Parts: sequence; structure tokens; C-alpha cells
Amino acid sequence: MNNSKISTLSKVMLLVVMALLVSSVFVPMWRIELSAPQYPEGLVLLLHADKIAGDVDIINGLNHYIGMKTLHKEDFIEFTLLPYIIGFFALCALAVAVIAKKKGLYALFISFILFGILAGVDFYRWNYEYGHNLDPNAAIQVPGMSYQPPLLGYKQLLNFGAYSIPDTGGWMLIAAGLLLFIAVIKETNLLNRFKKSNTTAALLVFLTFSFFSCAKTEVVPIKLNVDTCDFCKMTIADGKYAAEVISEKGRVFKFDDIMCMIQYGKENANTKIAAYYVSDYVQDNVLIPAKTAFFISEGTIQSPMRGGVIAFSSENDAKEFGIKFKAKPITWEAIIAK
Repeated sequence: MNNSKISTLSKVMLLVVMALLVSSVFVPMWRIELSAPQYPEGLVLLLHADKIAGDVDIINGLNHYIGMKTLHKEDFIEFTLLPYIIGFFALCALAVAVIAKKKGLYALFISFILFGILAGVDFYRWNYEYGHNLDPNAAIQVPGMSYQPPLLGYKQLLNFGAYSIPDTGGWMLIAAGLLLFIAVIKETNLLNRFKKSNTTAALLVFLTFSFFSCAKTEVVPIKLNVDTCDFCKMTIADGKYAAEVISEKGRVFKFDDIMCMIQYGKENANTKIAAYYVSDYVQDNVLIPAKTAFFISEGTIQSPMRGGVIAFSSENDAKEFGIKFKAKPITWEAIIAK
């Protein structure tokens, strides 16, 4: 067997890569979702390979008020070049599948990765320029404020929450890159080399940690007398009773009372929650995971919005204050069900 030739399986994967690349041109590649109280259904900006779609007119109107440039396809050379670049990579995938040379596969993979890096840098540059180069005569001006959308994930921009994530076409490109990576791994026999060493387990642990660390569920400190409760709209003044949730998109919601958090969740059931945090009563303004906390309820507890629930990181503290407040223990599951 010729060692310079790729296997039949790699050829099939290259044909799938070609199909994914061609298909990605016909669907949105990226989406930026905007949410705000005045737009309960949200606004969406869809970036295709050759155009901008979604709620463009509404977003352009909002951009005008804060001094951002309006968005028009003609202002971006990327919308002219990108379909041809993707088409070029699709043709290269087909050519490598036909020629079946390993060197061609490696060159295609490296080129595709470089293209992905350059595309990411260009997207960041585009976001930066539109978020920072503001009209000094704009109707609404906030000193020191910029409006750069996130490259990936969630970011708060004034009263708008912006969430940036790949759309169908973007996931197709990612899948194409992964297939190329798998083909390269197969043709270079890297897996067999890892099996002969102790690095395989370490690599898997590292990749797993890296994957899960992408989810932004870290607690965000509450600024007392500055932050407001997302349910009752009162200023959060007492750090012993506060609570916080982080959505799967990474958006942070803060509350001055644990029961405000619970009621908010019931009224916004469509918001998918990744993590709940509550204040440890014996530590001023220290948030702890709700799932590991110990709670007491009712009695003489006087929380800001009369929710009557407080939390502790220690079971002994919960028992001690339960006696003091004549309160009874309650589980997190029972609080969620209230």
C-alpha cells in the first residue's frame, strides 16, 4: 500500500466536508441576539456569507441614536469574497479526495485553520470598529461607553443584552474543520502514538476541562446600593439576602431576595438557567451555589421583600439561626417548587 495515499474513509470525510462547505453558503453563519425590556421577543442580526438579514432596519434605527454606523451589505467586502473563499475550499476538498494525497490533506487542513483564525480576527475588528467609532453628535451619549458586541457569548450593552453565537452555517464550518482534523489524525496515526504513551488520559482531561470551562457560570459579585433587583427593581442594599442566576447564554440576573429570584424564574420560564447563587447569611455579600446551600424559612426572618428565606454554607449555622429566628429548614427543591 502506498503510504502517501489517504484512506477511503478520509476520502468520504472530504466529500462530506465539501458538502458542508457548499451548504453553509445558503444559511445564516452567525447570529447576534439582542434582548431588552422594550423588545420582549428580542431582535436578531443574521450574518450570511453574502448578506445581512434579520431585524436589520430596527437595529440600524437603534444604532443611529447611540452614534453607531448603520449596517449595509455594501460596506463589507467580506460579503463579496466569502462565498468564493468557501467555494474554493469546497473545490480543494473535492480535489484532495480525488488525488488522495496526504500532503494535500495536510495543506487543506492548515489552510482552513488559518482561514478560521483570520475570519475570527476580522469579525473582532468589525465588532470593535462599530462599537467604538461613534458619532460625537449622537442623540444618546454615555461618556466612556462603547457598544462592541461580544465575539462569542453574552455581553451587557446599556439596557440591551447581546448574545453572539454561530448559526447553522457556522456550525457547518466548524463540523467541516472537525472532520478535517479527524482525517489528519487518522492519516498521521496520532491516536496510535498516544496509545503508546501516558499522555492520552491527560489530553482527554485537558480537553474536557477546556470544553466545560467555556460555559460562563462563574459568580458575578453584587454591587450593593448600585445593582437593582431584576424582579422587583429595588436597589440591592443588603448582601445577606441577595441572590443571582446565570443563564445558559451567560447573562447575569441579580435579586435582593431569594424569593424574588424564584418568582422571576416562574415569570420567565423560557430563560434557561445554568447556575443559581444565594448569599451566605453569615457572610455579608458572599454568594454560594444554591444547590449546596442550607436554607431556613419563615419564623421571624425579615428579608427585603418578605420572602422569608435565607441561606447558609454551613448546616450548623443554619440550625443555629433556625433556633434564633424560630424558622424551619427547607430544601432547595422545595424552594424552587414554591
